[in-house]
Amino acid sequence: MRLDGKVALITGAASGIGENIARLFAKEGATIIVADMLEAEGREIVESLKKQGHQAAYVQLDVRDEADWQRAFESGIAQFGKVDTVISNAGISGYVPDRESTAYMDDLMAVHLRGTFLAFKHGAKAIGAAGGGAIVAMSSVAAYSGFAGMHMGYCAAKGGILAMVRCAAGEYAKAGVRVNAVVPGLLPPMRTSVVSADPEMRAKFFERVPLGRPGERADAANACLFLASSESAYVTGADIVVDGGYLIY
Repeated sequence: MRLDGKVALITGAASGIGENIARLFAKEGATIIVADMLEAEGREIVESLKKQGHQAAYVQLDVRDEADWQRAFESGIAQFGKVDTVISNAGISGYVPDRESTAYMDDLMAVHLRGTFLAFKHGAKAIGAAGGGAIVAMSSVAAYSGFAGMHMGYCAAKGGILAMVRCAAGEYAKAGVRVNAVVPGLLPPMRTSVVSADPEMRAKFFERVPLGRPGERADAANACLFLASSESAYVTGADIVVDGGYLIY
């Protein structure tokens, strides 16, 4: 198994892409820490994984809260002895009815940028103490391209994540911590999606995708698996675009 012996803390793992990552990583041998604000849903996933014979635990985590991050790593290390893999996946949608909302701009910066910064800061310490490992951050094609109807703050936040990945990769390399990003295109709607959940909007978007099909959450999860595994042992500071070719044109 590609992640045998790994202990992975995955944010936003109670739904969507995060849940897919958690289930895939468990199948590949990792112990899973489901880190999310949604306690009932998170605990349900943990119980499901345990019934399948996997090791898993739930921790309450608001990615904006530094104390939550500290408690999450302390809990994971106390239960499983280490945390050597961190997937910074939690996020909120960029498609909202009021795309000039200042309050939502603040939310986007807090969840995506502050949350990713805290994942790197505390994740690198835990991974370094474990002898090395990987951090994977979730960005978006919005880091490279504007989208009609999208809040500008989402593009800024996702672009900022890529800039932080490059900086953190250099900062933590000597501690044995690899830092990379996955850059999905439009996948199935997030829990917080409004505009991007509209079927007409989605159909128009996928007309521009060269591979001619919608992306699946599993596509992003598989990219995370590669970056978390030893197969990418010589990869750091990179981003893998998972968009069906959307950015080609």
